This record gives sequence, C-alpha cells and structure tokens, in this order.
Amino acid sequence: MIKTYFFLKTDKQNSNGESPIYAKIELQGKTSTLCTSKYITKDRWDATNKLKNTLRVASEKNCKTTLNIIESKIESIYLELVKVNSNVKLSDIKNELSGKKSKSTEIDIIKLFENHNNYFKRKFEAGERSKASLQKYNRAKDLLYNFISLKHRKTSFNVVDIDNTFIYELESFLKYESTFKSKVGINHNSVVKYFQCFKTVCKYGIKRNLIKNNPFLIYDEKLKIKDAVFLTQDELQRIENKVFSTERLNRVKDIFLFSCYTSYAPIDVEKLTIKNLIKDNEGSLWIKTNRAKTAIKSNVPVLPPVQKILNKYAHLEGDKLLPSISNQKINEYLKEIAVLCQIDKKLTHYVARHTFATTVTLANGVAIENVSSMMGHTRITMTQHYAKVLDSSVKKDMDKLNKKYA
Repeated sequence: MIKTYFFLKTDKQNSNGESPIYAKIELQGKTSTLCTSKYITKDRWDATNKLKNTLRVASEKNCKTTLNIIESKIESIYLELVKVNSNVKLSDIKNELSGKKSKSTEIDIIKLFENHNNYFKRKFEAGERSKASLQKYNRAKDLLYNFISLKHRKTSFNVVDIDNTFIYELESFLKYESTFKSKVGINHNSVVKYFQCFKTVCKYGIKRNLIKNNPFLIYDEKLKIKDAVFLTQDELQRIENKVFSTERLNRVKDIFLFSCYTSYAPIDVEKLTIKNLIKDNEGSLWIKTNRAKTAIKSNVPVLPPVQKILNKYAHLEGDKLLPSISNQKINEYLKEIAVLCQIDKKLTHYVARHTFATTVTLANGVAIENVSSMMGHTRITMTQHYAKVLDSSVKKDMDKLNKKYA
C-alpha cells in the first residue's frame, strides 16, 4: 500500500525564514519526493509536532488542510491506477499529480479482456448471451496472451503501446503460427472474427473510460463470403419422407426439420418452451423469442410441418417444445442422415438455418425484410447473402424476360 510522509527541507529558506514542506511517497520499498509549495518556520514545525497538534494560527490551519488534500489525492490516484494496472510506478502518480500523461492510466489489454469477459459472463448467466459467444471471447483472450507471451516475452501489454506493427504481427501469428489441438494456423475468416472480438473489447473499455482509443480499428480485413450450404426442395423432401429405424435419428430429423422451417439455431431450439407459443388475434400460432446470440426479437409463424412436429412431442415432460440433444450429437447424427437420404452435403444444424433463408422463404417469394426479421439479423445485408446464392429466383426473373422477348 502507498504511504505519504511530510518533512521540512531546512537547508532552504525563503525571505521570511520559512523552509519548504516536502512530501515523501513510499511504494513497494521505493520512495520519491515532491514539493507541496507550502512553507513554515522550523520552530513552528517542531512546536506543532509537524502540524499534527491542534492549530490556532490561520496560516498553519490552511497549510495543514493543503497537506491533507495532497495525501488524500495521492492515495486516490494510486487506487484508480491500480484498478487497471497492478504495476503502478511512483512516476505515474507524480505525473498524475502534475497533470502529465501517464501510460499507466491506460489499462493492460489482457486485464481489459478479463474485465470484459467477466461482464459478458454475467450476461450469459442472465440468459442474454450464448455460451458459444462467451467461449469465443475467452479463446480470443487466450490467443492474444499467447502472442504477447511468445513474441514480446511479456505477460501484459499496455493498450497505448499497441501500434500498427503489433496489429499485423498479431494477424500473421494467428494465421500461420498459432497452434490448437495439433493444428497450426487459423483460417482467414476466423482471424477476422477474432479481431472483431478485439475491437469489441476495446469499445467496452472506451465506454467505461478505461481507455481512450481503439487501436484495433486500423485492422480492416473483411470476411470472405462463401456460399451457404442449404438443402434444395427435393433434398428437404427426402429427409421429411424418410422414416429411420432408430428413435435417435428420428428425433434428430425432427429437430433438424423444425429448424429448417423456423430458422432457429441450436441454442434457441434448446431454450424453446410452451411459453414461446403465442396465438394472435386471428388464431394463427407464432413462436416468439429473442435470439440468444444477438438478443434480437424473432417472431416466426408456425408452418404446417412445424405444427406436425410440435404435435408429435406434445407429451414431453416439463414445458420444453422439443427433446434436448447436444449440438455435437445432432451434427454427428446428421452425418448418418445425409448418407441414408443420399444427400451429398455436409449436414450440420446450421444448414437448417440456411435452408430456411433460401429454399423455404426467399425462393417462395417472402420479402427479404421479413426473412431478415424472422432470422433475427441485425443488418439486412446479412440476409442479402442468401438471396445471392438462389439460382431459382434468378431463373424466375429470367423466365419473365424470356416471355417478354418471345
């Protein structure tokens, strides 16, 4: 803890025979002094026990008040600095007192990550964010720590010291040197997403006055958009018509088809209960919820295939709409389903979400704004990606053009 002592520098005197009062700051075995700009004679300093006795002279009372303020301010500055950087130096405290810029007023990037991730964890525990997103931020922090440790031989790195060289050396490290489960390097899109995490964490720091600037804004690489894997109408029908010999495959088939006709991601499907089923004024049934990933409202009408699945599992214990199966198991069983239904595509639960956007909605003329709303997208550009891969919609428009020229 920091300590402050006051002493009289008797080898100096002003024209009134008074000596200056100095403050000595002690921290972690080191000391530093600074002038308080206050003066007193040696006789009065000794007579008042260094101004600790009851004072009656106005000038001495004012002097004592000033010393108390300085001592309190030193302690306050130290406590504020140590919140963001445990390695506070005496020079940092003196710089703050004098109004000079101190690098320690900016937080260590790993400490900032920990603050953000602890905050994000509370949002996850409150059901406002997904477990997958929390894991992504923790992984991003670990990758950044590994880079700082291996390339800079440090365990911390101040945010104000992050420059362009740091940014692009980090990108190179992630792409070509980072290792995870014996795999070396991270693909381009994943690297861009990790940098999005870095930017978000710094935005968090700016909003809370922990840092002043976001050094990661210089990074402007974009995601390389790949065509989303989705099922054609024929492939979707093949899965619907197939009856499997095992109950586990039939259950996964139902959950997968449910997602194809609602767009709900695994985390959303798992949380759906009877409370999410709402009947509107016209008697139509809706599933109403907020997306776990974005907390965006997402209301989807119950289509006949969905109603059929809901009826099948209406007998489930509790208030869950569908059986609970882990996303890992679902993806594992979907591989079997793809083989048995002769579908030459890598099926995952997210293929169902892409199928909703393309085959189920956009290909059937549903307005892209409505599709975006049902999918819980934060920007319509996210939905427009699906429209670009639909050859069927292009064909419909070109058929109209053919008729005109015919």
